[in-house]
Amino acid sequence: MRLTRLASLFAATLFACHAQAADLLQVYKEALANDAVFASARAALSAGAERAPQGLAGLLPNLGVNGSYVRTDSSIDVPSAGVNRSSAATVNSYTVSLAQPLVRWANWETYQQGKLLTAVSEAQFGQAQQDLIVRVAQAYFDVLTAQDALASVQAQKVAITEQLASAKRNFEVGTATITDSQEAQARYDLAEAQEFAAQNDLEIRRSALQQIIGRPAGDLATLKPGLLLPKPEPERMEPWIDSAETRNFGVLAQQLSLEVARREISRNRAGHYPTLDLVASRSHSDQNGTLAASQTPSNVGTNNSIGVQWNIPLFSGFAVTSRVREAIALEQRSRADLENARRTAAQGARQAFMGINSGLAQVRALQAAEISSQSALESNRLGYQVGVRINIDVLNAQQQLYVTRRDLARARYDTLVNGLRLKAAAGVLREEDLAQVNLLLQSI
Repeated sequence: MRLTRLASLFAATLFACHAQAADLLQVYKEALANDAVFASARAALSAGAERAPQGLAGLLPNLGVNGSYVRTDSSIDVPSAGVNRSSAATVNSYTVSLAQPLVRWANWETYQQGKLLTAVSEAQFGQAQQDLIVRVAQAYFDVLTAQDALASVQAQKVAITEQLASAKRNFEVGTATITDSQEAQARYDLAEAQEFAAQNDLEIRRSALQQIIGRPAGDLATLKPGLLLPKPEPERMEPWIDSAETRNFGVLAQQLSLEVARREISRNRAGHYPTLDLVASRSHSDQNGTLAASQTPSNVGTNNSIGVQWNIPLFSGFAVTSRVREAIALEQRSRADLENARRTAAQGARQAFMGINSGLAQVRALQAAEISSQSALESNRLGYQVGVRINIDVLNAQQQLYVTRRDLARARYDTLVNGLRLKAAAGVLREEDLAQVNLLLQSI
């Protein structure tokens, strides 16, 4: 009996854990593990980390061994002279060679480019991390927005149903006209159509979140009622724009790419420069042979050499000059891309900052409008009961209240997402910022 009770308690606890709504931070953890876009960025980071050692390889010595083993059999048959001679020879040789670059400017620039390209991949991965935070938050709050819209339509439908029943009763007793019933029926049909659309939109939003986390999204934690949304710190726009122009990961990646393009010019110009290498080798050869039935002595030789090898390019058909011109044009393109990245980051910060301030103002206005709409609905209901208001007035007041509540919830969500977008544009968005937003949520 005791074991049965323990099993039941364990099952109930496990069910409660699974039934608990997931919050924003939990959804983000799942996205880290399952999002395909972020997985691609993580693989790109690992690939980019190999650019530095690949560039370093051009400055390190090259050591190689090559060899051969050759056996030759031959015979000479002269029937008129009664001569038949045969011979066989084997040659076994190998060479160990070493080459150490001493002066190769192109290899040095390639090494520097490798380090810069590794830093580019790190900046791009940082951008992918921030994009994931914003995408998760946007998808999460899109689901909540769709849920609120559906709940608003369903609540409005229930209120219209009550109003429709009241209008029908009043018509039956002769205290209202058929117009009231028809108007209520029309509003009910419209609410039913809106409910279907809201359900479809909710499924679409859930599918978008599922694409990120790799599984169907269950219940999600909602915003706490009556909370105060945080203001941006600092509350002036200029510091955010300055940070976006210097710390944004997209800007940093373009700055590094510009430096790569500059070094590409230098690397191509190195096609005109002389090169100098230290070379060393050891060769060994062992040759054995026979002539007819007699054994000839074997020849064994070993050769060691060390020295320097230089090369001065004189003319290559203007190929080097052409590649330099191409690299200069690509450097100009990288410079323009950097300027565009700065402007884009600044514009993103500006839009997000203005979106936060506009959202905070909308939240305050809609909170006041919600109170006013609630009072207007109660007044219209009372007026309808005493005969000074008609049914359409009550329906309009109901619709205004539910639309205000829906818009209020959306304004709160948009303000929170804009806060994350602002930090992402400024290059300072971290997981801790998402955790701060998560504190504003409550489980269902």
